[in-house]
Amino acid sequence: MLLIQLSGPPGVGKSTLARNLSQALKSTISVNHDILKSFFLKNSSPFTDASKLAYSLQFTLIEDILKQGSLNVIIDSTCNYSETLESGMGLALKYGYKYLYVECRVTDIDTLDRRLRERAGVALRSQRTGVNRPPEGCGIGNTEAENRELFKRWIENPCRPSDRGLIIVVDTTRPPEECVECVLRQVDELVGATKEVETE
Repeated sequence: MLLIQLSGPPGVGKSTLARNLSQALKSTISVNHDILKSFFLKNSSPFTDASKLAYSLQFTLIEDILKQGSLNVIIDSTCNYSETLESGMGLALKYGYKYLYVECRVTDIDTLDRRLRERAGVALRSQRTGVNRPPEGCGIGNTEAENRELFKRWIENPCRPSDRGLIIVVDTTRPPEECVECVLRQVDELVGATKEVETE
């Protein structure tokens, strides 16, 4: 069984990849951090509290799924913090899952900004609608330069496992079906998991 932890800044295409991977691999569930966080925001939690509660619930749900041992799991969140990374790796180890970290890469901040603006009408409460448009109520009043610097830091210095053998990097400027093929091919090369995990 696989636990795949996605990583990458907002707008990079994590949720699209998670959705498509879930369909390509049988018996796979994706846990979307933004949906959990938006639930807490919708129910009047302050933004900081909603973030903490969402991470707590995210890993509680994931642990419950892993205990059952019947589903592959994809963690769909930015994975900007070492605690998030360590929680995913720790749970995989605890329950005997093969852990892989999939870094979604888009190096052009303007491309990320365009993607975020395009989703503005359907964005969840917890999501940005532009590089310079943080979620409503998050309390971030950064200047344009500070926002771009934040995205630059996310792109250039992602929070990664130290074991490079666990890392898959995918250029998510490519078409979604190519991204899925790229990930599945590398999963097979790294751990042979697609031989053990049925695909459609």
